[in-house]
Amino acid sequence: MRDLIHAFKYNGRFDLRHPLVAWLAMGLSDARLGEPGIDALVPVPLHPRRRRERGFNQAQVLAEGISRDAALSVEMLLRRIRYTTTQTNFDRRQRIENLRGAFDLAKGAVVRGRNLVLVDDVFTTGSTADECALVLRQAGAASVRVLTIARA
Repeated sequence: MRDLIHAFKYNGRFDLRHPLVAWLAMGLSDARLGEPGIDALVPVPLHPRRRRERGFNQAQVLAEGISRDAALSVEMLLRRIRYTTTQTNFDRRQRIENLRGAFDLAKGAVVRGRNLVLVDDVFTTGSTADECALVLRQAGAASVRVLTIARA
């Protein structure tokens, strides 16, 4: 799984999105994610610089892939306001510190009272999900759940 995700994310193997989306869709069918109903899928944002480096936001591509079959909208409700170094070599404490204050609500985002599912590729320590969920909850989201392909 790690090799597939890395090939997709870092080596331009965009074709691998299909099996990754299929695995993500299986997770979306878990009843624990469906109650209460889902109002929108929210991809974890990349900083504009990182998006330029990579050429795409893997979380957005994955969310868009499952949105069609699930009849759910993908909404860019968050933005990354601070460039952060890669998390791959950090422990939990370092990850939390690295991401503190890295996200904000996107301009015009409508969040209050909505049940949202945050989409990302990998869940490692939960620090990214925690920071994103904090922003969404502070803006009034009724619930924030997390959907990823893998857990590291």
